[in-house]
Amino acid sequence: MVVAIALTFIFPKTPLAQFDIQIIAILFIILFAGKKFLKISRLLESLIFTLVIFIIINTTGGASSPFFFLIYFLMFSLALILEPVISIVMTLTSVIFFMIFLPQQQSINSLLPIFALVFLTPFALYMGREHIKNESLKVKNQSLQKDTFLFHSLILKNHLKNIKNSIENFMGDHELSEIKNSTMEMEKLMEKFDDLENKNEQ
Repeated sequence: MVVAIALTFIFPKTPLAQFDIQIIAILFIILFAGKKFLKISRLLESLIFTLVIFIIINTTGGASSPFFFLIYFLMFSLALILEPVISIVMTLTSVIFFMIFLPQQQSINSLLPIFALVFLTPFALYMGREHIKNESLKVKNQSLQKDTFLFHSLILKNHLKNIKNSIENFMGDHELSEIKNSTMEMEKLMEKFDDLENKNEQ
């Protein structure tokens, strides 16, 4: 990610800068083709988006570019798609390079968008951590639902089997008592599991 950002700052000073639109188009083609046919990783996907956004910004004025706000969206996207720490690395790297390549005699207004990146980073980090936490809870809930289904299936299967055997071999009060006991056990176990499930949800 650091190398990719560094290349985008050098890019406007090379002869390839005149082909910026074509290069951006090629990157998007690689992205869409990779997602459709190769199932590219999130890291590569994020890397391509980073290249595209920084090329657009650095070829249209750098920190003074009208498209500078795209970095804010990129920062939050990286925090959600990848590890939140990636957003910090991207922010620090971009701030350093923007300061290095900043033209001389720039007004304070030109520096405000750069400093805004630093102040927005903690918020992006928080959003990324909350997203990871929500994903973890979602996996936990799915596992709990699966366990619930298996539990109910096993309990119902075993007790229904006992009830069926008691009915088939019904001889009198003994079998009727077995049916009642099995039914009561089913109700107690299901209530106990429901209480446990409610506690886990809380």
